[in-house]
Amino acid sequence: MTEIITPRTLGTTGRVEFPEGFLWGAATAAFQIEGAAHTDGREDSVWDTFCRIPGAVLGSDDGEVACDHYHRYREDVALLADLNLDTYRFSSSWARVQPGGGAVNQKGLDFYSRLVDELLTKDLLPWITLYHWDLPQAIEDQGGWTNRDTAYRFADYAVTMHEALGDRVGVWTTLNEPWCSAFLGYTGGIHAPGRQSRPDGLAAAHHLLLGHGLAVQALRERAPEANLGITLNFTVADPVDPDDAGDVDAARRIDGQFNRIFLDPVIKGEYPADVLADVEQYGFADHIQDGDLAIISSPIDALGVNYYHGELVSSRPASTELVGDAPVERKTSSPYPAADSVFNHPRGLPVTDQNWEIQPEGLTRLLNRLQADYTGPAGVPLYITENGCAYDDVVEADGSVDDQNRLEFFDAHLRAVKDAIVDGADVRGYFAWSLLDNFEWSWGYSKRFGVVRVDYETQERTVKASGRWFAQVAADNAVPARS
Repeated sequence: MTEIITPRTLGTTGRVEFPEGFLWGAATAAFQIEGAAHTDGREDSVWDTFCRIPGAVLGSDDGEVACDHYHRYREDVALLADLNLDTYRFSSSWARVQPGGGAVNQKGLDFYSRLVDELLTKDLLPWITLYHWDLPQAIEDQGGWTNRDTAYRFADYAVTMHEALGDRVGVWTTLNEPWCSAFLGYTGGIHAPGRQSRPDGLAAAHHLLLGHGLAVQALRERAPEANLGITLNFTVADPVDPDDAGDVDAARRIDGQFNRIFLDPVIKGEYPADVLADVEQYGFADHIQDGDLAIISSPIDALGVNYYHGELVSSRPASTELVGDAPVERKTSSPYPAADSVFNHPRGLPVTDQNWEIQPEGLTRLLNRLQADYTGPAGVPLYITENGCAYDDVVEADGSVDDQNRLEFFDAHLRAVKDAIVDGADVRGYFAWSLLDNFEWSWGYSKRFGVVRVDYETQERTVKASGRWFAQVAADNAVPARS
C-alpha cells in the first residue's frame, strides 16, 4: 500500500507562514447559493430540472431559495470583508444571463454588476467562474454538451459577461470541474442532466474543453491583460499493491479518466494515448476535429486546483466499502467510461460526514506533480480554488458553531500546501470551500461545507469557529501554531 505521509509542517514547526502576496479567499457557486430561481427573468437550468426528478436529490431539495444570495449579496460581501479575505470566487449563472439559452437578460447581468461593485467597494478581488454546471435547460434540450455547437455558444456567453464586467473584473475562470459536468452528468447520472451514457459523457468532455479554449481565445482577444484560467478537480490515485500489475493499471485508469483526460489537452495540447485506447470503443476520437487541440491548449494564466481526497484502487474488490456518494433513491451508474474492473479500497483514514477520507498529504503530492509535469514547464501558477469538508455541525445554545473538525481539516491541508510551496510548487492562493452552507448537489441541504452557517428557515448567517480561525489566518498570512 502506498505510504501515507504526514505533512512535514504538522506538529513540527508550529506557525506556518505563506509567501508575501498569497491570496486568501472563499468560493461559492451560483446555483448553490443564489436562489431566486425564477426571479427577474431567470429560467430553468439543467439543475432545476434535475431536482424535479423523483429520487435524484436527497429530500427532494432544490435551488429555488438556497441561501437567497440574490437578495442578500451585500450581507454576504460584508461577511467576506469581515473574514479578512482578499478575493471572492463566485460563478455566474448562464441560465440567469441567457435564460432559455437565448437573448441576454439585462436584469441577470445587472445582478452580477451589482455584486462586482459591492466586492470592489470592500476591496475584494472578484474572481469569476463562467460555468459551474448550470447549463440552460433549453440548450440541454438541443443536445447540451454532447452537441458541439454548445462550445461556441459558451464562448459567446463568455463575451457577453466580459462586455458587462470586463471593465472591473480581471480574473476569469472558464469552467469549474468539467469532470463532474461530463461524467457525473452525462455518464453516471449522478448530477444534472442525469444521463447515463458513456459515449455522451466523452462527447461532453471534449466539447466542454473546446468551449474552454474558445472562451479563452475570445477573452484574450478582448482583454490581453486579463488573467484567464480553468479549474479542474483532481484525485491522487494509488494502487493498493504497487507491485501488482492489475492494481497499477487500476490506478492508471483512474488517473487517466479523472485527471489527465482534462489536464493533458489543456496544458500539453494532446489527449493521453492510453486514455484514447481505453475509451476507443465509445467513439471519443470521432469528436476531435482538426485544430481542436490547438484551441483547447490556448495559453492560460492560472490553473485552479480543487482537491478533497484521493483514491486507493485495485483490480480486486475491497472487503469493506466506504461509500461517499449521496444515498439517493434513483439508480445511477459509474461515472468512469472505462474502469469497470477498478475498485476503491478504504485507506483507514479519518473521514468527513460524507465518508470522504481526509488525506492532506495527497494535496502535497498532487501540487508537486502538477508543478513538475505540467504547470511548471508551462509557466502557469497554481491556485487552490476549492478545498473543504462537510460535517454535521452542532449549534450550541447561544447559536455558535464550534466546528473544530473543520478547523483541523483546513489546518492540515494548509500545512500540506506549504509543504508543496517549500518543495517548489508555485501556489499563489487558497480558497476555502465554502463561504456558506449551501445546496450540495445530489446531497441537497443535508451536508454543510460552509465556514459560515446558514439557517435555511431564517437565512441567518453565523460565522463558525472555522471561519473565525480562517479570518485570522488570512489576516496574518500564516497558520497559527496548534496546541
